[in-house]
Amino acid sequence: MIVPTRSVATSDVADHYDELDVFYREVWGEHVHHGLWHTGREPSALAAEQLVEHVAAALRVQHGERVVDIGAGYGATARLLADRFGADVTALTVSRAQFDFASQRPAAGVRYLLRDWLHNGLPDACADAALAIESTEHMDDKAGVFREASRVLRPDGRLAVCAWIARDGPRAWEVRHLLEPICREGRLTGMGTEMEYRALLEDAGFDVERVEELSGAVKATWPRCARGVAVRVLRDARYRRFLFSRASRNRVFVLTLFRIWAAYETGALRYLLFVVRRR
Repeated sequence: MIVPTRSVATSDVADHYDELDVFYREVWGEHVHHGLWHTGREPSALAAEQLVEHVAAALRVQHGERVVDIGAGYGATARLLADRFGADVTALTVSRAQFDFASQRPAAGVRYLLRDWLHNGLPDACADAALAIESTEHMDDKAGVFREASRVLRPDGRLAVCAWIARDGPRAWEVRHLLEPICREGRLTGMGTEMEYRALLEDAGFDVERVEELSGAVKATWPRCARGVAVRVLRDARYRRFLFSRASRNRVFVLTLFRIWAAYETGALRYLLFVVRRR
């Protein structure tokens, strides 16, 4: 497991998303995660929805099923699952800004919670399925993350996890200049390998049914985001004020965009979809 040289607390994760709230929504939109490109020509918003639809299909979400969205951001994934798949979704985030934004967009079949997944307070066996799209990286106790998923899911329930994964045996310079800074600057508590995630999931009581490599289909997210931020820095004084103010606690994330782009290009960073079933 690659861990940052400075420890990252849940409050740091919340602060990251709260401070960057407007910028995330303007650059990424309401889906704060990678896009999945089928042709490479889709708009970013469509690519983001395609990733959610791909995960939902892999998870085999059925109408009326109870689904938990672990690390739900602005609730866009939850709303899509409710609208297009007929799911009854409980969506959790630790970011007050994300929760407030989501709460202003009520949707039938969606419940938003401002809550840490490790202390989620949900009943045992209350869900048929759960998904975590790029959220487990932010949680310190990853074994606890998956134990909670196992507890909340009914027997034979399904879990899908999209995660940033370090390749096996990254070179020293990749760890020093790419992967560790990505963790520290992006407020990730740690970045695991495929085998580490498999072991954590199996130890939590899951059978791994499928691991899908999506790196090539999602990595276009980062040059697009980097170009979007660069254009806004040139054209929008708000971005320049934020970038050059010492009071901006998360301004380094602009540099992190380029690190992530480079990490995908070198192969140091992978993007995997794990689909597992509770025993």
